Amino acid sequence: MSVLEDVTAKAKRVQRRYAGDEDRPLGGYVAAMGAYSALVGGLTLLGRAVGARLPQRFGVGDTLLLGAATFKASRLLAKDAVTSPLRAPFTRYEEPAGDDELNESVPGKGHVEHAVGELVSCPFCLDVWVGTGLAAGLVIAPRPARLAATVLTAVGVADALHLLYDAGKKLASG
Repeated sequence: MSVLEDVTAKAKRVQRRYAGDEDRPLGGYVAAMGAYSALVGGLTLLGRAVGARLPQRFGVGDTLLLGAATFKASRLLAKDAVTSPLRAPFTRYEEPAGDDELNESVPGKGHVEHAVGELVSCPFCLDVWVGTGLAAGLVIAPRPARLAATVLTAVGVADALHLLYDAGKKLASG
C-alpha cells in the first residue's frame, strides 16, 4: 500500500469513527483550514512586500472598531438578502429571518461544497476570516482599512438604532 493510500484509508476511518451516521464534511473543513492558512500566508507575504510592520500592539479603540466592523461584515455576508447571490452556489434559501436577513440551509453535496456552504452562511464562522482581513488591512493599508471598518461600524450602529426605534414604536402602540 502506498503512503497516499495509507493516509486516505486512515482519513476514511477517522471520518467514519467521528461522524457515525452523520455526513460531516471533515475533508471540506480541512480544505477550508488550508485556504485560511493560505490567506494568512498570502497576507503575510503581501505585508512584507509592501514593507508593512506589525504595530507593537493594537489599541483598545482599534480593537473595538475591528470587533464592531467584523460583526457587521460577517452578518452582512452570511445573512443579508442582497449578498445571497454570493451564498447561492453553496446554500438553499429557506425563509426570511426578519430585518432583511435570510435563513438558508446547506445541501449535502460534496464535502468541500458543504463546508463552504456552512462557512458562508454562518456569521460566527466568517468572523475569523473577516477579522483577519480587516486586521491585516490595518497593518498593510491602514487608512483604507480604517475607513472600511468605520463605515461597517457606523452601519451596525445605525442598524441597532433602527431596531430600537421599531421596538419603541411597538411598545408605544401596544
